[in-house]
Amino acid sequence: METTRVTTLLSNKDLAFAERMRLNPIRRLTNKLRGEHLAGRGGSSITFSDYRDYVPGDDTRFVDWNIFARLRRPYLKLYAEEERALLLIVVDASESMKFDGKVDLALSLAAAFGVMGLRGEERVAVHVSGGKSLGGESVGPFSGRGGSRRLFHFLENAGKGGAISFDTGVLDALKRYSGKGMAVLLSDFLTFGDIAKPMNALFSIGLEPFAIQILSPGEYDPELVDDFRLVDSETSAAVDVTAGGDILDIYREHRAHLADELDDMCRNRSGRFASIISDTTPRNVMSDILLRGGWIKAAK
Repeated sequence: METTRVTTLLSNKDLAFAERMRLNPIRRLTNKLRGEHLAGRGGSSITFSDYRDYVPGDDTRFVDWNIFARLRRPYLKLYAEEERALLLIVVDASESMKFDGKVDLALSLAAAFGVMGLRGEERVAVHVSGGKSLGGESVGPFSGRGGSRRLFHFLENAGKGGAISFDTGVLDALKRYSGKGMAVLLSDFLTFGDIAKPMNALFSIGLEPFAIQILSPGEYDPELVDDFRLVDSETSAAVDVTAGGDILDIYREHRAHLADELDDMCRNRSGRFASIISDTTPRNVMSDILLRGGWIKAAK
């Protein structure tokens, strides 16, 4: 008897794998709410960190009276503050993402990242750029395991299509949400816009960029045998191309340069970048790229 799938975005086995994973940020920039990411300053969680001398005005509830009884000097107990980070997931659902399953993989990975965030007590918000409305669609932030149903319902019904450039989509998302933490960007990044602008905006407000470029097999390594006309799916601009080795070499060089540029943007902003092909399974992305690459880690 076949087990009913919890969501159409992930198999039950892939979902179970995601539930066992936790996000692994580099900078640990979070907010003042409790969560699983530890901030580098004192706070009010139950995790003991260190002692310091008591000074007038300190809360006497945190004085270690056992030490005071032995040393006759008051010391204040310090605790590691557990803070709840914002996980902002931005999905490119523009027209160029509709080919060869790119947007479908992006939505599946958004679900996986969202589950990891919810299980890790992050505040999860999702923005889909393109689709049903000009400014995109958003949901959240919400937290806890109970948020999974809302997450899945939103992503399963997200609109696809439109001509919004992804750089604009990320900036639209930042108008709706605030907080420090991580931003997962899922796109082909094939835009004429300036992607450095939203990257700078993410970094300036304390969101670590996790960028994944999703290309179709034909975009990653095209095969050209005849002369043909290319039409931009979002702008309808057309260009005639004569097939040949030179044009393929130029294209591959440009693709590799774009990937290197995106990688540098993310690394220089304490983030991570990967480029994948749309026929890759969500499980392979999670295990072969995210887990091995240190983007995520197994829950303790």
